[in-house]
Amino acid sequence: MSYREFWGWTSAPKRPPPEHGIKVKKAGATWWGQRWLEALEHVLKGESGRLARGRTYARAGRTHDLVIRRGKVTARVTGSRPTPYAVSLALRPHGEAVWEKAIAEMAGRAQYTAELLAGTMPQAIDEVFRAAGVSLFPRSREELVTDCSCPDWGDPCKHVAATHYVLGEALDRDPFLLFELRGRTKEQVLSALRAAREAGSAGAALEPRGAAKRKRAARGATAEAPEVPSVKPGKLTRDSYDVPREPLPALSFSFDAPATHGAVLRQLGAPASWGAKASPEDVLAPPVRAAAEVARRIALREPGEASAPDRAPRGRSRAKQPARRAKRGPPTQPSQQPLHTPSTSRRDGGARSKRSPVGAP
Repeated sequence: MSYREFWGWTSAPKRPPPEHGIKVKKAGATWWGQRWLEALEHVLKGESGRLARGRTYARAGRTHDLVIRRGKVTARVTGSRPTPYAVSLALRPHGEAVWEKAIAEMAGRAQYTAELLAGTMPQAIDEVFRAAGVSLFPRSREELVTDCSCPDWGDPCKHVAATHYVLGEALDRDPFLLFELRGRTKEQVLSALRAAREAGSAGAALEPRGAAKRKRAARGATAEAPEVPSVKPGKLTRDSYDVPREPLPALSFSFDAPATHGAVLRQLGAPASWGAKASPEDVLAPPVRAAAEVARRIALREPGEASAPDRAPRGRSRAKQPARRAKRGPPTQPSQQPLHTPSTSRRDGGARSKRSPVGAP
């Protein structure tokens, strides 16, 4: 017999989870979601029992009304009392200097920008923040600010732990929530990245002009301009008008494959009139990738290599059609005799009537 049973203390029965509760099926499906859970378990080490109870609450769908706004997470968790418990969770936001350094570092890596625009989190994103002396994921309890209206003074209580796991599944769907928990929304991060990359491109474009101006100033006004070779016009004839006198250089292409496929489709999302079960990305990504592969093969083919597609078009070959026509004979010409002439007449009930030609008024 337990101590509570000896004194007649019994716990109130748990209320059933609400119908609109969030049932966690698989938290940590992405690497950043898994990293969130690992950081959580590391920070809250020694609280494995409370985390296990919170995980059970999250899978049962007892957490509901999850809202993430201005870096703060609020939710309600249904327990044994009629009124759900109010839970709040927040991370310590990073300062302005940290974010400026992180944005500049991310803008300098084209792959980071491409993956973020595609809605994924770069694998080594935490290195950017570690270079600034901080981390994107929590590293200590001091970075976690939690609160719950339940009478349990433990930190974390099972209601806060359940909210942690529900948040982990939300991070799988939207990795930008990590940035929002650290003080920057998705729109702020993307706009800052675009501005930083545009500023870098403008600076790179202006640098050669400034260097050329400095070189001209160093030479002075008396420096002679370099001699420009002239082109002597030759005798043009009708037959050689469009023939070059010298062989033209071969064109060559060099490009890198995209870091992530379907970034534009994923960024555009589904239009308002989209009614199919599959997303536009699932429907359009295969033909887009096939077209990109054909374009790549055409651009990289060797000189003299046939550019025709590998597969012949469906349908009957046109080369065999004249032979079939010859075998069948010439097509039959339509008859030139009119259907009805003015002299054609018929009897109908004893009355004589005449039909007018086709097309006559």
